[in-house]
Amino acid sequence: MGWSMHHRQDRYMVVRAVEMAVWQRTGNQPVILHSDSGSQFTSGDYQRALKFNNLISSMSAVGNCSDNAGCEGFFGILKRERVNYRHYRTRDKARSDIFDYIERFHNPRMRRRLAKQDQQFSAILNRP
Repeated sequence: MGWSMHHRQDRYMVVRAVEMAVWQRTGNQPVILHSDSGSQFTSGDYQRALKFNNLISSMSAVGNCSDNAGCEGFFGILKRERVNYRHYRTRDKARSDIFDYIERFHNPRMRRRLAKQDQQFSAILNRP
């Protein structure tokens, strides 16, 4: 998962988030990266970053928010489990705390959940 924080949601911020995700990615097979159709996602810089990193752009139609439910669910959890209980005096304090939540709590929890699902799926496939 890649993420970035900035006082403006512009193409540079979303390109930084893509770069973080690519840095953590294993393999080089094509991956579909879904977003809404905001100007930061339709920009040439963003589209070039996707193409350079073998990522395929997918965008939802205007008013179709259900196809982004996974991402919206993550933001709901982040707010419910962390941000709503904190008061950040600076953007740097917020960035540090959110980094801690994502990288030290959320991502490892998701990796454990996926590993468990993989084991369950493999057990089903390997039944005699």
